[in-house]
Amino acid sequence: MAECGAPRPQTSHVRGSVSVFDCRPDSKAASEKVVGVDGVDYNEFLRAVRKEFSISGNETFVLTTTDRREINADVYGELTDGKTLHLLHSVDQELVVATQERIKYLPHYHTIVQSGQYEYYASEGHNALPYAFAELIDNALSATSKNPQIRSIDIRLLFDDSQGGPAVVVMDNGRGMTSKELNNWAVYRLSKFNRGTFQSDHSGYVRPKPVPRSLNSDISYFGVGGKQAVFYIGQSVRIISKPLGSPDVHEFVMSKEDFQKKEQNKEEIYSGVILNRKPGDDSHVNMTEERFLQSLVREEETKDSFTAVVITAVQPEHVTYLKQDFNLWTRELAHIYHYYVHGIHGNDMRSTRIVDSTSNIDIHICLIDRSPRLPRLLNLREVDKDMQTLYINSSVAEFEFKASRGSDALVEGVIRYHPFLYDRETYPEDPYAQAPAPENDDDDDCFVLQADGRGKRPIFQCYWNGRLIPYSSVDEFEWCARPKKGCAVPLECYNRISGVLFTNDCFQVSTNKLTYMDLELQLRDKDTIFTRVLHGQEQRVKINREFMAWMKDCHERYDKQVKFLECHGSTTRTDVPTKRLQSPWACFKAIKWDGKTYKSGQNVKSVKTQPILFGSIVQFLLYGDHEGDVYATGGHVQIALEPKELYNEVRTIPISKIDRQATAASIKKSIEDELAKLPDQLRIKWPEGNPWPEKAVQPAGTPMGPIQVEILNKKGESMSRLPVANVNAKKLLIDLKVIWHSPKGDIQTNSHIGVHSPKWEYWFKVMENLNKLGKYTLHLQTILSETLVSEWAGKRLPHYTLHFSIKENSAATFVLPAVPSPVQVGVPFSLPVEFKDEFGHSAQPPSDIKPQIECSSLELSYERTTSSDTALIIQDLRARGRLKDHQEKVHTVKVIMPGLRQDSQSFQMSVHPGPPHLLVVMPEGEVSIENGTAAGFSVEVQDEFQNITTHSKLIVRCQLLGAPDLTVDAVDCSNTGSGMLLTKPIQLKSVGVEQVLTAKFGIPNQKVVSCVERTLRVLPSSRVSRVEVYRQEEDSEDIMVLQNMERIDWTAGDTLECLRFRLYDEGGRLVPLTATLANNIKVNWTSEVKVDDLLKGMLPSVLVPTKAQREHFYQVAFRDQHTVDTSFTIVARPDEPERLRVTLSETTVRMGEILAGNIYVEVIDQYGNKSDALSADSLQSISVSSEKLDTSTLKVEWQNSTENVVVRGVRFSAGIPGPRELCFKYQEFEEFARVKVTPGPPVKITLLDAPEMPIHVFNGRGLNTPFLLQLCDGWDNPVPDQRVVIAIKTLSPQLKVKSSVMSQPVDPEGRASFKLETVTAARGEHEVEFRGSFSRNSIPGPVVKLNVMADPSNPVTLNVEYDSDAVLTAGDTFPVFKVTVVSEEGGPVKGISPADLSMLLWQGSASGTRPPPGATTFKCSKPTGKRQDDHFYFRDKDIPERVGKYMVQFVLVVGKTRWLWSSQIALDVVPNKPVKLVPETTPPTPVVSNSNTLANRTLLERLCLNVMDKYNNPAGMGFNGQVVVKVLSAEGEDAKDLPRFHPKAKTLSYSLTNGLSTITNLALMENSPGDDGAEYKLQFCPVIQGTAPPLTPFTITFRFYNDAESQKVMAAMSKKRDQLSRSIEMYKDILETNKQLISELKGQLNDATKKESQLRTELNKIGLDVSKLSGKSAVEGLMAQKKVDLERILSQPRRKCTMPDPFKGSPDVLGKIAHLAQVEDDDVAKVISWHLLGDMDCVVTVTTAAARKIYDETQGRQQVMPLETVFWRPNNRPLPHIRNGGNLFRPVGNPVFVRDLLIFPEHAENCNMVFASLLGDTILVDDLDSANHYRRGVVQSKVQCPTLLTRQGERIRSNGKFGGLQNKAPPIEKLRGQVFGAPLPKEYQTTCKQIELLQQFCVAKQKTWDRQEDYDSHVQYLKSPEMKEKRQELEQQEEELRDVEKKLYSTPVRSSRASAAKPRVLDEASSPPTKRPRRKLRSDLDP
Repeated sequence: MAECGAPRPQTSHVRGSVSVFDCRPDSKAASEKVVGVDGVDYNEFLRAVRKEFSISGNETFVLTTTDRREINADVYGELTDGKTLHLLHSVDQELVVATQERIKYLPHYHTIVQSGQYEYYASEGHNALPYAFAELIDNALSATSKNPQIRSIDIRLLFDDSQGGPAVVVMDNGRGMTSKELNNWAVYRLSKFNRGTFQSDHSGYVRPKPVPRSLNSDISYFGVGGKQAVFYIGQSVRIISKPLGSPDVHEFVMSKEDFQKKEQNKEEIYSGVILNRKPGDDSHVNMTEERFLQSLVREEETKDSFTAVVITAVQPEHVTYLKQDFNLWTRELAHIYHYYVHGIHGNDMRSTRIVDSTSNIDIHICLIDRSPRLPRLLNLREVDKDMQTLYINSSVAEFEFKASRGSDALVEGVIRYHPFLYDRETYPEDPYAQAPAPENDDDDDCFVLQADGRGKRPIFQCYWNGRLIPYSSVDEFEWCARPKKGCAVPLECYNRISGVLFTNDCFQVSTNKLTYMDLELQLRDKDTIFTRVLHGQEQRVKINREFMAWMKDCHERYDKQVKFLECHGSTTRTDVPTKRLQSPWACFKAIKWDGKTYKSGQNVKSVKTQPILFGSIVQFLLYGDHEGDVYATGGHVQIALEPKELYNEVRTIPISKIDRQATAASIKKSIEDELAKLPDQLRIKWPEGNPWPEKAVQPAGTPMGPIQVEILNKKGESMSRLPVANVNAKKLLIDLKVIWHSPKGDIQTNSHIGVHSPKWEYWFKVMENLNKLGKYTLHLQTILSETLVSEWAGKRLPHYTLHFSIKENSAATFVLPAVPSPVQVGVPFSLPVEFKDEFGHSAQPPSDIKPQIECSSLELSYERTTSSDTALIIQDLRARGRLKDHQEKVHTVKVIMPGLRQDSQSFQMSVHPGPPHLLVVMPEGEVSIENGTAAGFSVEVQDEFQNITTHSKLIVRCQLLGAPDLTVDAVDCSNTGSGMLLTKPIQLKSVGVEQVLTAKFGIPNQKVVSCVERTLRVLPSSRVSRVEVYRQEEDSEDIMVLQNMERIDWTAGDTLECLRFRLYDEGGRLVPLTATLANNIKVNWTSEVKVDDLLKGMLPSVLVPTKAQREHFYQVAFRDQHTVDTSFTIVARPDEPERLRVTLSETTVRMGEILAGNIYVEVIDQYGNKSDALSADSLQSISVSSEKLDTSTLKVEWQNSTENVVVRGVRFSAGIPGPRELCFKYQEFEEFARVKVTPGPPVKITLLDAPEMPIHVFNGRGLNTPFLLQLCDGWDNPVPDQRVVIAIKTLSPQLKVKSSVMSQPVDPEGRASFKLETVTAARGEHEVEFRGSFSRNSIPGPVVKLNVMADPSNPVTLNVEYDSDAVLTAGDTFPVFKVTVVSEEGGPVKGISPADLSMLLWQGSASGTRPPPGATTFKCSKPTGKRQDDHFYFRDKDIPERVGKYMVQFVLVVGKTRWLWSSQIALDVVPNKPVKLVPETTPPTPVVSNSNTLANRTLLERLCLNVMDKYNNPAGMGFNGQVVVKVLSAEGEDAKDLPRFHPKAKTLSYSLTNGLSTITNLALMENSPGDDGAEYKLQFCPVIQGTAPPLTPFTITFRFYNDAESQKVMAAMSKKRDQLSRSIEMYKDILETNKQLISELKGQLNDATKKESQLRTELNKIGLDVSKLSGKSAVEGLMAQKKVDLERILSQPRRKCTMPDPFKGSPDVLGKIAHLAQVEDDDVAKVISWHLLGDMDCVVTVTTAAARKIYDETQGRQQVMPLETVFWRPNNRPLPHIRNGGNLFRPVGNPVFVRDLLIFPEHAENCNMVFASLLGDTILVDDLDSANHYRRGVVQSKVQCPTLLTRQGERIRSNGKFGGLQNKAPPIEKLRGQVFGAPLPKEYQTTCKQIELLQQFCVAKQKTWDRQEDYDSHVQYLKSPEMKEKRQELEQQEEELRDVEKKLYSTPVRSSRASAAKPRVLDEASSPPTKRPRRKLRSDLDP
């Protein structure tokens, strides 16, 4: 059986066919048959199946899809080409044999549009394999989401090679997949949102209901991850699935190897087959390679449903990783699915959660390695080292919250607190993270500011639909971020929180589920609402306040920290390596830690330090600026080490290393014991009695030692440790070093550290490596074990030194420094020998040495030796003997020196042959050859020992003697010593008999080598040397020999037969034919030559060419090593006459003109060869005829020069242009020639498809249908003469038309198209003429009548209505403005967008026809409730706060270049209600004194007071009365000793007229009471006559003094204070305005960025990835491309209704019926249009008045249909054959209501009414038979049958009548455009949406750039020197103001109850009028 997934053999499918497998139990094999379904109904299909499978009529069967869906008439209509069906006995029958279903899984189009997102496995430094497994687990979780019981997911890692591994299996017990769903799985990027709608694929996606933590298992999402994961893990995947409720198993294979094979074979790559089989059927399994698969298949029988993903060809590196890092990747999986595995509360191992929080998901992992290793089993529930488990179990408190953004987007969050406990942070670290470098045991230099805790890691890990998104995290939110200012908790507490975010799928993630798209950006948006969750309930509280309270509670309850006491300054630490951490360090005298207090001077002991330290506390250090007592997680302590005699230093260690268990007594005792003993000297011993004295000289290699060393104190006692009492005391070591003083410097040769042994003290073994010549020094030094230092407490530890020398030893070996190579045999050479001692030092050779030389392959001998200081030379050494194979060879030579320790050395020597000595020629005897063959002599050059030798320029020469013109041969033997001569054939001329030659061999440049001669006999050649061709017929003795190059005449087309050949050799002998020779015979006239005929000497027949008068070359050749040939030439002559041949010079002629050129007539034979049958006498027998041929000009003549008959004067004077047949006859011969007749000259222009006149058109608009004009000749034939130009000419002076072209030449078809884009004229009829011109000649054309009407959609005026009587008070709201856009016709214009209408407001008078540039713009209000479409409202618009004259104007934007303005409306804004009394200008603070001078007593010289409203507008008109002035103190007006006015008055009154009062010369009386230096208030109270609202009085303070000098001083100070106050107020106003501006700009920037992000998301949803579009030009380029696509779609041919509709667009007019609907199918459109043909021209209106208006305008010629008079009720009744939800009978032909096939582009509700009225219940079926069948079934069911239409154009009326022309629709062309148009393709709508969003995106992106530029510019401005200067000036003036006020109020005064008066405060009600605040631009803020 074929492997599933591999395509089965191609079956030739006809168009529209299905594959049917016979799966009945009695079928031996599942035979496949292809059955056509194209144009076949259901019954015919069943008959075809019976016929294909020979099923009898009484035998029952069932046809199903592979998903066991029974094929009935309804399902049959859904079948597609190539669908696979099963032929069964019953639907639930078991599959006896497996079947194959061919599928296609072409990648979905999302593969292209989403290809800009980043690669799937961006590992970010981690192995991506766990994330690949996660994709498969995602699919399994989705598949098991509806399991009521345990949801089991098994991951099996099968790495046992004996079972066919390695393989990975992921299996779940989910619902399984049908074959269609399995097909969908194979399609790349087919997400769950866009899968097909075939019923077996349950792909209608419904978002799951919200659940806690979004654990909805809805994570199999994009249609990408599964494919990417399996091919990341391995190279082949097998999907095995059994859907729930199905008896079949579906299996599908996809592999890299299969893809490659299909690509190589040029097959369809994305195709394959699904194997459908019964459970447990393993017949298709390859047992040798996939044994494990057999057991997997056998498990199927026990399962109701499942899906298994089997991945094979697993990558080797993945296998290694899965085995070696089993714990690592399983932990990562447990982290990803933590909450799916453990439930919503996670793996809390400290307590038992409630039942409803547990999970029913089991994810099992099993790793099976090769036997006998036991499998590794793991349930992810057992993993307790994943990060979420660590976070949960190390936390002490949780803070739950939610974040929402409207719609369905929801985020749940949890923040956990990990406390600080004494000396460590409990924030968990990743147990599998890379371990830090090991710490030094000596912590003296270690310092820790504080434990890192979370450090720089983000707070929140993010879970999407319950699973981890590993590469996305959220750092923090604003409310939980580390505050920049003061905080209720220490800042390090923010490093002790971790968090988790749970989002649903409303937040987008990447297709690989590794990162979020924009989660953090969305959550940081200002629209995001955060709420706290407490006990499961949401609380709308201030989240930041709640979080801060929670943090404070956690810190106080759970953190265990250190309290630092008595701060006394700060210091800098130079011992800290990092400069930025050296300062500042706060110093403290004490700490309180774990209930104990540690103070300066207290003795302490350290722990976890090396060594253990004892000392007194100097101070405590804490990094940072601190004052007073503070808490911290840790710090440092400075300790002065004790005793000071040994440790004169201060150490700094972490506070955490203070031993909290040590007592003061134990510390004191330990310090005293430190002074006990110190080391003093070393004692050296030589245990083996071989001491080395000082400056000794020893031979190289003399052993030194062993040496025993003891460390003695001053008392002579042996010691091995420092005198420290505790167990951690430092050990003492002895460091031995031997230094060799070489010529290049000192080199250490030995280094050993001796460790103390109780038995041997410090023992050093024998040193035998002292073999370098020179002087040495031995050093022994006492060192500390840990630090290896040689000092302690500032003193060098005991040491010892010894000096000695080393010299060379005696000779022990020898070397051969220069080996002679190569050498020649017999040539003498020398061999030097050098002698060495055992350490390689040069030594003297022994005096009696006698070398011996041996070689196994050669004889070696020498004559003498000579010697020098350290060398021996062997002289006159020779090599003799034969070299093997006569080649250069490397020989091993052994040299023996008897008596040495190493007495032999071998070397390789290359030996070459000796000089040339002898020339050897082979063969040695006489040689005989045939002529033309080679002799082939081999030569060798040998030395005297018969070795083949080489030499420079060693050339062997051979000269032939005995015949003329013989060549000389030579071979170069310089490199080889041998060669071949006379290897080329010897060719002698005319060798008829034997000839004898002599060959002489010699070496010219080697005279010592003798020449050699050989005898050579040359015989005649026996090869073929001549070919003879002859002709001999059968049974004839006559022979015709064809000579070489002979010329033969023969009849054309005849055959030259009976050709034969003979072969002769060089001696003229006949060569017998053999099969070999016959195969070498070649002919050039045919390739089909029979060897049997050639053996008989027969040649193939020659077919003479059919073309006469041409020579043809023929050749017969014998091709062996040499070619021998013969040839002849055949000239063909014409055959007998056969037919006529007519040749035309020209084939095209215009109507009415004579054909140019001649027509030649000839008689030819059957091969086209001209014969001589025609002559001048034959003219009477020749005739010419044709349709419409003008014979008056026809002439037939004889032409002597060519001997042909010539015909002239052919002309056609009538008829239709096109091809014409000319018939030529001669005797019994007849021939035809075709002439193309083109139209005649143009004479007129006609209008094609002329519409009914006059044509109705709205003024200012154009016609949708262009005028198509045709250029014609005199016979009304179209003329395609592009030289003719057609122009538009208006015949009415008032008419103006605009077209894209006003004149143009005709196209290649003689047509010209003019589309009137704009028609402007007065109402009434006008005429337009189309006229042509050519060569100054005019061509008349048609005249078109236009009826110009007013355009109801063209806005001409804006009508504004409002309450003109309303009083407009400042700060109130304008009355509602109702704006109506009026058309030319006078009615309102509909379809206007409210966004195009604006209201502009400005202060002042009318401004021409346009408002001034600074006018305020208001937008149209949103509609409230139901309103008419023809009015627009401006509601709730604020009236300006300043009174005055204002103007309002409305504008409508029409298109892009036109604005329609209303008339300007004048408005008068009056003041609001009066509320206060305010001065026109704020007076300075009065300062008066009790003086005789009036000026010193004057409070105010002049003060104007106005009654104002709350906006500081004068509002006192009509308000009369008085203003009462009085003096108040801090105690009120009843206080004693209040100053009095002049003359002695407590109060003064001033008149108030129309809200205005003027106060003049207000002064105090002389000697007025009052306290010196006191501050009083002047109050101005308005008293109004009659009824008036309460008004706030105006109050001002003044200061009173008894002397004038104080008055002057304080007056100056008060004046200065006032000036400073005003200046400060101005500066603050500038800075506040800038602050508001920067806030506003930032808000605008955020809004623009948000809008851009939203548009980017929408573009991604519709298939446009704009992430790579960086600039505006790129976006515009993409937009231009989309517009081109849109134009391409619009330019595609599409069915259109060409019926004019001039009434569409008029008020209450929908249009003609033909334009109201669209139909997609052409056949359906034709039959419906024909059925409604009488109504297609009817105009539908909304009202009867509109219908009557059209009726009157057209004098009753136009049909109209008002909807007001149409009775209609919603009709939801089913088709007549359906009753109570069931079928009365089984219909055929796919019946459907006709109204359901109509598409309404607009006015859908009204169109439903129209067509329900016109069509009723008319039904459409496929054909007439189906229609009759349906009508019969309906009528027999006692149901009324409506009219039936068929797709083929027939109609059966409701009374049952059919047939006849009146019930048969004509072709669609004959409907003359009165047909429903076709809708635009869906691609058009998508492209329009893309263009619209791209335009918005381009604007949004530009807006973002502009806002960013504005924001950056303003931020830069705020940082400019000018603004810095303003801030400095403000600070300076505020400081001055404080000084002035301090001086002002610190002036000593006499005792007074008013002396405690506070600084002057000007009430808001008393403040002067200010202008309306406005936002200031930066230009306004510049000084």
